[in-house]
Amino acid sequence: MTNETQSRPRPHRVVVVGGGFAGLRAVRSLRGAPVEVTLVDRQNFTLFQPLVYQVATGALSPAEIAAPLRSILRKQRNARVVLAEATGFDLEHREVVLEHLPNRGGSTPLGYDTLIVAGGSRYNYFGHDEWQADAPELKSLAGALDIRSRILAAFEAAELEPDPQLRQAWLTFVVVGAGPTGVEMAGQIAELARDVVRADFRSVDTRAARVLLVEASDRVLMNFPASLSHKATSALERLGVTPLLNHTVVGVADDSVAIRGPAGEVAQKPARTAIWAAGVTASELAARLAEAAGAEVDRSGRVTVEPDLSLPGHPEVLALGDMVRVRAADGSIVPLPGLAPVALQQGRYAARLVRDRLRGQATKPFHYVDKGDLATIGRSKAVADVKGLHLSGFTAWVTWLVVHLFYLIGFQNRLLVLIRWTISFATRGRGARLIVRPPEHSTSHDAADHEPDGLSRRV
Repeated sequence: MTNETQSRPRPHRVVVVGGGFAGLRAVRSLRGAPVEVTLVDRQNFTLFQPLVYQVATGALSPAEIAAPLRSILRKQRNARVVLAEATGFDLEHREVVLEHLPNRGGSTPLGYDTLIVAGGSRYNYFGHDEWQADAPELKSLAGALDIRSRILAAFEAAELEPDPQLRQAWLTFVVVGAGPTGVEMAGQIAELARDVVRADFRSVDTRAARVLLVEASDRVLMNFPASLSHKATSALERLGVTPLLNHTVVGVADDSVAIRGPAGEVAQKPARTAIWAAGVTASELAARLAEAAGAEVDRSGRVTVEPDLSLPGHPEVLALGDMVRVRAADGSIVPLPGLAPVALQQGRYAARLVRDRLRGQATKPFHYVDKGDLATIGRSKAVADVKGLHLSGFTAWVTWLVVHLFYLIGFQNRLLVLIRWTISFATRGRGARLIVRPPEHSTSHDAADHEPDGLSRRV
């Protein structure tokens, strides 16, 4: 080793936990900075969550809304990717504890100078996590594929069911939560039943499907202006969706959903498919980070951070996205929506903060610039609130398309999604209507179908 190598200063080590909107934006915004960036994620791809519901309804394929992290960062020489799960934090020694590495290594510490944690969130079952088995959440790619299989299998079951009441249960879909994801999901299921698959079946009329959209508040899309919420409700009803406002789910089983009405009465709705899109809670990383720092968390499990997104008492640790709530300089909590634009802006801010600190410069507190809200309801139907400009119908729908194509990562994905949407609009078709069963549902017939004449066994 030469004296020059020995005297060369070690690069500033930045570890980013989470390859979602906030974490990946932070990594990409550090391109060209005099730092060594390590991105840690338990999956090897980033997912464009605003379009996950389209995978769940067969409109898009998984690879069209996901991109490999290594491919995205291929040309960023100061960044590397580690496939592992962050399970703990040693803030005193500035180390992240990694487990479940692909080489089956044990618990491995990873040192840092600056730590950026963007663990995201999951849906909140409000103390009833046992409901998840019968009402899966629409937050991950695996969840979307599970829901897609359940929806399509429900139509298949209805085709074979001779009993009218049992058939209607198979044709009843309950979506819990009328935020943007719930509204979009309900509209897509209604279109699927009314326009897409009705000609594919012989015994069942899929147009008889019921889609119940359950919402605890008094209107859908609570973050939107009331006028747009009402327009969204009207559009949903025209599609055949039944919004149940001021209703709450109090029980979920494999063949029914218990729903409490405004007067406190509980109705048992026979339904074989339920989808959960109500409320969010922070990922477990928030609680682990708060415990390590002695910081507080709120009822949703979010850790409280300073105005510059740093952990109290640990300026070298930044936390971003849905897992945090930001405290203003006066001690009040800054209300921020759990949306992708917030995460993207926080990721960009975190990278700027790292750069400024290395230069010895001060950085102003994080300030979110609200660019508006968008939600699509169905074919040519959407609502948009863009800086006070209220749009609905076809104009809002085109705006929604353009914005989502712009933020989708990768030219290839943008092109594929645009082509898929164009074909779907022209034909009212869905090209990804595949039932992918979990391994425990596989049968000997499934194996035989994939091994014609035993050829694959000889390879």
